Amino acid sequence: MSDGAPRAIRRLPDGTVKQIGPLTGTRVWTVPGRANRPLTEPREDVHRLGPGEDRRLCAFCVDRYLETTPEKARLVGPRFEEERRVPAHALNDSVAEFRRFGNLFEIVSAEYWRENHGYRQPAQIVQWAEEYLSDPVGRVHMEKLAEIRARAAGTETSLEEAALDLLGGSHDVVVARRHVVEGATTDAELASSGTLSPDEHAAYVAFTVQALAEIQAAQPHAGYVSVFQNWLRPAGASFEHLHKQLVAIDDHGPQVDHELRLLSHDRGLYQHEIADLAVSEGLVVAATDGAVAFAGVGHRYPAFEIFSTSAANLPQEHTDAERRAVSDLLHALHAATGVHVPTNEEWHYRPPGAPWPMPWRVVLKWRISTPAGFEGGTKIYVNTIDPWELRRRTVAGLQELREAGRLADGIRIGDECTPADAVLRYAEGS
Repeated sequence: MSDGAPRAIRRLPDGTVKQIGPLTGTRVWTVPGRANRPLTEPREDVHRLGPGEDRRLCAFCVDRYLETTPEKARLVGPRFEEERRVPAHALNDSVAEFRRFGNLFEIVSAEYWRENHGYRQPAQIVQWAEEYLSDPVGRVHMEKLAEIRARAAGTETSLEEAALDLLGGSHDVVVARRHVVEGATTDAELASSGTLSPDEHAAYVAFTVQALAEIQAAQPHAGYVSVFQNWLRPAGASFEHLHKQLVAIDDHGPQVDHELRLLSHDRGLYQHEIADLAVSEGLVVAATDGAVAFAGVGHRYPAFEIFSTSAANLPQEHTDAERRAVSDLLHALHAATGVHVPTNEEWHYRPPGAPWPMPWRVVLKWRISTPAGFEGGTKIYVNTIDPWELRRRTVAGLQELREAGRLADGIRIGDECTPADAVLRYAEGS
């Protein structure tokens, strides 16, 4: 923080921890006596699975491919080989480890881009729509999807227009294969990011980065593509089936704009306000050769901040090894968090064309409380776990996971990290 400004984090004599978000100004208190409450409550509606039921628990499951929009791509096999635009009649010819398709109910619709920006689908999307509708299975698939959309919207469009919107939209979903873990006997044994193997998680992240690059290239009017993962219903998930979402928007959003203004005065903003603070306050959780994770300060919920230490800014500009470094650390923190803790995973990066450098960072939030009247009236947020306690818990959990062989190799945990691990290189080329 700058000279004379309030400290970003401090503990009062009674044990209350007060925080101010370095980039947001959000004020957060952690009061004594609340940190030991359980993070989650046991599920009461556990359902025992019948034979094959694990494959059809929701619309994202492997036996229900035709309940989602047409596939833009999938990864198959142990080497995660890519297949593009799989026809409807061939969807069950292979099992997708990860699938990418358009969201049936977009946040920012194809109509938005058409009506507000005059966007028209390119020739390759028109050709794909024609080919998809020429397949009898594909046509029936598209008719059902168009009917669902028309019923929800209260208006009808032609089948051809519906096909173009569904195939050429800019809100995609990336879905993992499993709803529950292998061998699950109940629907409570969910498959989360942390139950993937490190290699599976790396493929998941790389597939999402590819989707990000393709959406940016395909939608010329997009100022930014929001990338996020909502895990479990309290965190906003429609399905308790692992998936990420990517949404193109014609704006950076106010937080990115605010950070760009700060960067105009201090290119080393993230080093000075986040990384150096984490080192000085003992909040470094873990690191790899290419990424570092901190217990975040000034968040409404307990949160980790995973920073790439690469000189690259955009996720797609990272090398495979640099991307893997981020993925391995993110996977480890998901595993330490546990399956039944609701979380939001949010990606942040420099918008293409922005004038100042910004690092790729991922914020992982534990959605374990609900802001209510106190927060609404005071704009002071009560976070039940302070950053020091979050680090302590997580370091212990990571050490147990490493001993069990569940983490990628090369992760340094807690006091194994050094200040050199927290050096961010994103501004080297500026």
